[in-house]
Amino acid sequence: MTAPLAPGATIGILGGGQLGRMSALAAARLGYRCHVFAPEADSPGMQVAAAHTIAAYEDAAALARFAAAVDVVTFEFENVPAATLAALEPLAPCRPGVGVLQVCQDRLAEKAFLARAGVPVAPWRAVHDEAGLAAAVGEIGLPAVLKTTRMGYDGRGQAVLRTTADLAPAYARLSPRPLILEAFVPFVAEVSAIAARGADGSLAVYDTVENRHRDHILDLSFAPARVPAPTAALARRHAGEVAEALGLIGVLALELFVLADGTLLGNEIAPRPHNSGHWTMDACLASQFEQHVRAVAGLPLADPSRHHDAVMKNLVGPEGLALWPGLLATPGMAPHLYGKAAARPGRKLGHANRLLPLGSLAGMADAAALAGL
Repeated sequence: MTAPLAPGATIGILGGGQLGRMSALAAARLGYRCHVFAPEADSPGMQVAAAHTIAAYEDAAALARFAAAVDVVTFEFENVPAATLAALEPLAPCRPGVGVLQVCQDRLAEKAFLARAGVPVAPWRAVHDEAGLAAAVGEIGLPAVLKTTRMGYDGRGQAVLRTTADLAPAYARLSPRPLILEAFVPFVAEVSAIAARGADGSLAVYDTVENRHRDHILDLSFAPARVPAPTAALARRHAGEVAEALGLIGVLALELFVLADGTLLGNEIAPRPHNSGHWTMDACLASQFEQHVRAVAGLPLADPSRHHDAVMKNLVGPEGLALWPGLLATPGMAPHLYGKAAARPGRKLGHANRLLPLGSLAGMADAAALAGL
């Protein structure tokens, strides 16, 4: 695909979660239809898509029918099997491509890639067996974090090792293997930057945001991050460098740790719209979801600058859903629900963006920034 997709074209989305839902809504705003492919019926993305396919990601016949019905394929989360995208690539343009997915699905490949792209990372070692774990701990030291290399998110698939007594139970619990051992990082803040890269190689990078987690799930994002300006600028630069090095067409988030001296260490790459970019839906002219659609459709990228400062609050589980009526009644609040039927503990059900005057967040105390959230 060399020319931009014409209005009325169909974008295929692998995965039916909330990121697919918000991408489909952004695509509709630009005049495109979306076809969602996912194993689960009535997923959030399917509720707003023009068409859907309910099938396993390994269903070759269903994938062929899907490819024939769309003009380009993208994905909304990186746990779609790489083999699925590999099967689709001969049949339809895939943006991002399978190579991007393969890097970001595996923490070992991801850490090595970040280092090659010029993003510093904490010391890490591959762990293939218990003896290898003991050797890795001997080199890296304790405390450290043992993680699965695949399928981990929102705190799943990891264990903090504080003493040698923690090694055997953690190794026995975590799978699939190999695992990765990472040095424990004494960070003072966690930040992320969202970068978009177009089909023509153009880049657009949103402002760096500061993230806070609760129970290993993102709770709050502050846009812009309240970190020194050089640190924020370096995070944005690293996000653009990673997008370039990957040859990405689409959007990615680069998560980083900030150390006490302002040093940044790369943590993870998410090669699709990201929870920490939801503030862009209301604080920017074009959201991360529109930017992703523009990239995969071959359109020019939009200006990523903010017209407001913002605080994003995730609505997680029953307690998050209980905030909904109050958020609807709060001035300056833009709440979003994802259409999920069950309010299970730990499940992301929506988010709310509190909009603030441009430039006001930097000097604002937390209590004032979070008013209404």
